[in-house]
Amino acid sequence: MLRLLVIDDHAMVREGLLQILRKLGPNIVQYDAQDAESALLLLETEKEFDLVLLDIMLPGTNGLSLLGILRKRFPAVPVVVLSALDDLDTVNRAMRLGAAGYVTKSGDGDTLLEALRRVLEGEIYLPPHLHDKLSVSLSSGLGRTRTQADRHGLTEGQRRVAELLREGKSNREIGDLLGLTEGTVKVHVSKIFRKMGVVSRAEAIALFQRQRGKL
Repeated sequence: MLRLLVIDDHAMVREGLLQILRKLGPNIVQYDAQDAESALLLLETEKEFDLVLLDIMLPGTNGLSLLGILRKRFPAVPVVVLSALDDLDTVNRAMRLGAAGYVTKSGDGDTLLEALRRVLEGEIYLPPHLHDKLSVSLSSGLGRTRTQADRHGLTEGQRRVAELLREGKSNREIGDLLGLTEGTVKVHVSKIFRKMGVVSRAEAIALFQRQRGKL
């Protein structure tokens, strides 16, 4: 079962998005919220969401501010920004705040679905026309030491799973700790193994130990 939350202040937009999201699969549970307050209430009470789709042009607490709050309070839930804005500065800021993807409203439903599928698989989605510029921008000037996650090209979601994997946690335990379904954890673990060039948990843990350093 896939649990999705759409945050947008326009009722018609929310209804249209919910119709599109049904194409992700048969077992979809959808929620919607019109502002930051109602979204946070849903996240607190419903707990286990697989993905949040967020418009950054919200009344009151704007979407970028809400994005920062979501990453701190619900770090295991990937957030995809959906916005009419597609300038480099806005997209860059959203990605630096921890968005797992950015989709412009000028795109079509198929583009949105492709972005969400990739994010649900543990990848990061960037607008094709800004991908090269954003890749350079996000990788430069960050002033941080190269970590194991950087070395293997792990996404933020994969890094969180890898941290618990390194501690010897099972898929079910990782799912419980991060608020993910066991199926989602399995997808993350599979991609982590492929990126690290290993085929088992034992090999992954051994490689983490050999490389040492921060994950």
